[in-house]
Amino acid sequence: MAAVDGAYDCVAKTPMGDQNGVLTVISSGDGFHGTFAGMMGSLDVAEGKVEGNKLSWKMNMTLPMPMTLECEAEVSGDSITGTMQLGAFGTAGFSGTRRA
Repeated sequence: MAAVDGAYDCVAKTPMGDQNGVLTVISSGDGFHGTFAGMMGSLDVAEGKVEGNKLSWKMNMTLPMPMTLECEAEVSGDSITGTMQLGAFGTAGFSGTRRA
């Protein structure tokens, strides 16, 4: 299991308020796949990349409106912090903790 793998309980600070979700990371070489499951349903990770302890990926959201979220994060120990580009809504920061 790579250092970035796991399920992280996350909170994203969005213009629509705090969004809780679980980010699952399953790495394979310099890529990864997984999901972000939250109040808006489950979004699949697309174009997941791993560089050391840094992750970047996209998620295609359909509700409440179609939008591609561009995300990046850094894993440090059991903590993850990052940002999500929310199209016209700007950027949301998020953080989380890996489940034991």
